Amino acid sequence: MAVTSETAVPSRSRPFLPLLTVSLLTGVGYALAGPFMSLFLIKELNAGPFAVGAFLLTSALAALVTSTVIGRLSDARAVRRNLMVFGALAGGVSFGLFAVLRNYWLLLVVSLTLAAVASSVMPQMFAYARQSLERTGSARAPLAISTLRMMVSVSWVAGPPVAALLIDFSGFTGLFLVSAAVYLVGAAVTFVLLPELGGGESTHGAADRSGPRREIVLAACAFVLLQGATAVSVLAMPLYVTDVLHGTTGDAGLVLGLCAALEIPLMVGFGALAIRINQRLLVLAGGAVALAYYAVMLVTQATWQVAVAQALHAVVIAAVMGVGISYFQDLVPDRPGYATTLFTNTAKISAMLAGPLLALSQVFGYRSAFGIGLVMSVVGLVLLVAARRR
Repeated sequence: MAVTSETAVPSRSRPFLPLLTVSLLTGVGYALAGPFMSLFLIKELNAGPFAVGAFLLTSALAALVTSTVIGRLSDARAVRRNLMVFGALAGGVSFGLFAVLRNYWLLLVVSLTLAAVASSVMPQMFAYARQSLERTGSARAPLAISTLRMMVSVSWVAGPPVAALLIDFSGFTGLFLVSAAVYLVGAAVTFVLLPELGGGESTHGAADRSGPRREIVLAACAFVLLQGATAVSVLAMPLYVTDVLHGTTGDAGLVLGLCAALEIPLMVGFGALAIRINQRLLVLAGGAVALAYYAVMLVTQATWQVAVAQALHAVVIAAVMGVGISYFQDLVPDRPGYATTLFTNTAKISAMLAGPLLALSQVFGYRSAFGIGLVMSVVGLVLLVAARRR
């Protein structure tokens, strides 16, 4: 069928539907197990606070380093599809081992190796989508990327509730086995349905065609802060709703689920806007809305007010985390693997910052978490404005 809409995802990009499937599968695979990893370490391995923190921190650092190395490799050689297959297989094997092993140190080795390799699947998928669309001559890459990112949001709407049911009925063994199976299906879909795209343009002289180093560094720092504000506010939300507003755990789950549900159409909407509007302006708009969101959260007095405010937060996530991928890819157009990995690494660093910041908010009261988010967003927005290309 011919494309009749300016905002439709290009029909000529045949790998796009399999990519949507891979995005959903890898998203669900992690959304099932990732949120419950700390609970698993405490309940099944009897790990103490220091051991849990060390496990999660070193695992995040290993994922950051590994995905960066794989990102550079994928830009230099025509192996991006194969790297995605290898990463998904690594995810399947790693969670399979989590299902049967109950030794802290063995599982730490698994996390630092196989699970770290699995973390490269998502950035490589976005880089593959960018390269595939450029081969067709399409100018709709931002819409496609935002649609793929939307599937990740979908996976997080369904993943944690399903995971909770799996833990109740089959324990962590069943949870990790299902997660492993989802990753293996993703590897099969990638291998069977996605062609290897071959080499891209030569990376020789890529620095000349990429954005200035100053712009890239400032943008990366800005995204660490903007996404860090979101991370600490999400971690603090259940505690804020229950301890400060005296709501229930169900209220907190409803608020978080509402935000995730609102993200889904907004991801596509911002992707369509990014075809016509400068992506940097959309990200700046998302940062500006973040200021409004955290300011509102600082004065909320009831759970329903928090729920209403999630409309603002969904706009922030859709603009910053959805359009942000295409923004980084445009900063380094000749190295989509490096650019996308750089973006995902900002999210990893943000997640690492969120834990200590949450502890700080515990000292001053959980409402202060949104004050911290406001300060981080202000600084991030300033850095993003300063990152304007000269």
